[in-house]
Amino acid sequence: MTTKKSKDPVENLVEEIGSLTLVQLASLVEALREKFGIKEAVFAPQAAAAPAQAAPEAKKEEEKTEFTVKLVSIGDKKIQVLKELRSLIQLGLKEAKELIDSVPSVVKEKASKEEAMEMKTRLEAVGAKVEVS
Repeated sequence: MTTKKSKDPVENLVEEIGSLTLVQLASLVEALREKFGIKEAVFAPQAAAAPAQAAPEAKKEEEKTEFTVKLVSIGDKKIQVLKELRSLIQLGLKEAKELIDSVPSVVKEKASKEEAMEMKTRLEAVGAKVEVS
């Protein structure tokens, strides 16, 4: 936390947020989405830049109700990915380590869209690469 406080509360907030880790930041984003009822990313530049032709594809994806979360790579933060993986799917240390050592591997099958996106967000926040299909 910063010790020097500005008179502007927005600047103070930006400083505080700037001192968060990626995992804490991901938790903050999720908490704000829940608090304010935000269902989709408001600031998604790829959604704004998507051509109108992609609309039929988006409908097809919305109809899908079950998703598979696949861990593609773990990056250089293996221990953080291991911890996050264990907290997400309640695995023992041995099982989580085996899953990480056998990358690419399926983390969860038949996950809801919300659950799959949360897993992807949390794992990517600690440096892993994840695919949702």
